[in-house]
Amino acid sequence: MPTAKGFRDLKVYQLAFKLAMEIFKETKHFPKKETYSLIDQIRRSSRSVPANIGEGYRKRLYPKMFISKMADADGEATETQVWLDLATACEYLSEKRRVELVAGYEEVGRMLGGMIAHPEKFS
Repeated sequence: MPTAKGFRDLKVYQLAFKLAMEIFKETKHFPKKETYSLIDQIRRSSRSVPANIGEGYRKRLYPKMFISKMADADGEATETQVWLDLATACEYLSEKRRVELVAGYEEVGRMLGGMIAHPEKFS
């Protein structure tokens, strides 16, 4: 496995960043009344995923810290899925789009799980 030169080279970071940008674009069309609740929450959690990956990658020489940040990223990815469910239940997001975005976050979760299980591959 080729070593990443930095966190931006990690496929998990690239996917998490892409998903956060897709959520940003989707939420532009949500009702204004959701600006300080659902929109803020889903944007915050989705942006936290790549942020935690980047921060954790910088701490990769310290396995416990690396694992902790990757676990935080995984938690934020799961939180984002809950917000996607709520957005769909509120009829702001189509079921088709929810399924696509959730599939992306499930892939992120699988990749993070591998990183958590094998931190030595990143030190």
